[in-house]
Amino acid sequence: MTIVSEQRAKEILAKALAFSKADACECRLEAKVGGNIRYARNTVSTAGQESDMVLAVRSIFGKREGIATINEYDAASLQKVVRRSEELARLSPENPEQMPLFGVQKYLPSNTYFDATAQVTPDYRASAADVSIAPSKKNKLVASGFLEDEVTFVAILNSKGLFAYNKATNVDFSVTIRTEDGRGSGWASANYSDTARLDTGLTSQIAIKKSMGSVDAKEMEPGRYTVILEPAASYNLIRNMMYNFNQRAADEGRSFLTNKLKDGEAGPKNKLGQKMFDERVNLYSDPQHPIAPTAPFNDEGYPLQRMDWVKNGVIANMPNTPYWAKHTGAAYSPRGNNFIMAGGDESLEDMIKNTRRGVLVTRMWYIRTLDRQTLLYTGLTRDGTFYIENGKIKYPIKNFRFNESPIVMLNNVEALGKPERIDGNMIPPMKIRDFTFSSLSDAV
Repeated sequence: MTIVSEQRAKEILAKALAFSKADACECRLEAKVGGNIRYARNTVSTAGQESDMVLAVRSIFGKREGIATINEYDAASLQKVVRRSEELARLSPENPEQMPLFGVQKYLPSNTYFDATAQVTPDYRASAADVSIAPSKKNKLVASGFLEDEVTFVAILNSKGLFAYNKATNVDFSVTIRTEDGRGSGWASANYSDTARLDTGLTSQIAIKKSMGSVDAKEMEPGRYTVILEPAASYNLIRNMMYNFNQRAADEGRSFLTNKLKDGEAGPKNKLGQKMFDERVNLYSDPQHPIAPTAPFNDEGYPLQRMDWVKNGVIANMPNTPYWAKHTGAAYSPRGNNFIMAGGDESLEDMIKNTRRGVLVTRMWYIRTLDRQTLLYTGLTRDGTFYIENGKIKYPIKNFRFNESPIVMLNNVEALGKPERIDGNMIPPMKIRDFTFSSLSDAV
C-alpha cells in the first residue's frame, strides 16, 4: 500500500530535503493505488491493479535547476536522488524566468477523499461490469466498457518551509453499446470522487437506449442548426478553450484573448474586463466544489481558491505564472485544478420540448484545431445523433463533421441545464443556435 499518511509523507520529504546542498530545494511525493476492469463484446477482457509512489527532487542553484525522481526511500536512495538533481541543475542552462520558491502557505479544506472509493474491490468491479453487460446481452446488444478507480496523494515540502498534502479518490466509467449488426451505437459515462454515486447499470441504460434508437440513421443536409449538446458533446470544446486562457499568450498576441490594436493605437494588450460571451456564461475554478473537488494547491504548492474566469460573459481573470505576473505588474492568478461552467434551470427534456427544429448530439470526438487565434475546431459527432422536430426526437441521423469555435458557440446560447461532472470538471447541457455542421460522416 503506497498511500501514506500526511505525517509519514512529511517524514520522507524532510529526510530527502536534509541532504540538499542547493540554494533552494523542493521535494514532491506522489502516489497512486488503483484498479480497473475492461470488457468488450460482452466479455471481460482485462482486469488489474497498480500501486506506485514516486519522489521528485528539484534542486536550484541561482537560475539553474534540475529534477530527478526515484521510488526507493532508504537513506542511501534519498541521498542519491538529491545528488542527481543537483548534478543536473549544475549542467542545465540558466532560466532567465526562474522564480523563488513559495514559503509557508495556508490552504482551504477540500473534501477530495471518500472511503467508498478507497475500498473498491475486484468483486465490486466485476459486479459493476456485469450490470452493464447483462442488459446488453438481453437486448441483443454488444457492450464495451472501462471502469477505473484510484486513490492518490500528493505532498510537497520545500526549503522555504512550505508543506502541502492532499489525498483524493476518483472513479471513471464509460461504456459504448452497439447493435449486433453495428448500425446503432450509444455511449455514456460517469465520473465521481465518491463511488457511492456511481451506478454503472443506470449509466449503461442510457447507452442502451441510444444504441437501439440510433439504428437506420437518415441523412440530413449539412448547415447551421440549433443543437442541443449533452455535456460530453461540448466538454472538449470548452476544455480546449480553458486551456487557452493564458495572460502571457494574450499579451504576446498569440491568443483569442489578445486585444487586437491597429498600428499606433493605444490600449490594453489583452481582453481582461471585456465582454466576449453571452451574459449567461460563467466559468470558474473552485477546489471546494461539492461534486468536483480538487487539491487546494497547485503544482508549486500555491493555495487555490474560487476564481472567476468568465463572469456574466465578461473576462474576469486570466491565469498567469509568477514570472509573468511580476513582469506585467499583475496579480498572480494560478490556473485552477478544475473548471466549472454554471448552468441553468432547463432539463434536457425541456430543451427538446422547446425546440421546433434541431439536432441532439451525444458527444464529439477526433477534435482538431483549425485556427488557434479564433479557436476554430473541427471534429465529428458520435454514438447517437438525433433530429428534433416540434419538441420531439423524430429519428436518428447520420453523424456530422462540424467546424465551430467555442467563442461563437458561447455567444449563441439559448438555454443551459444542470451541470454534470466530466473528467473532474462540471459542464451543463446547452442549447445553441446556428451551430455549423460542414459535412456528413458515414461513421456510426
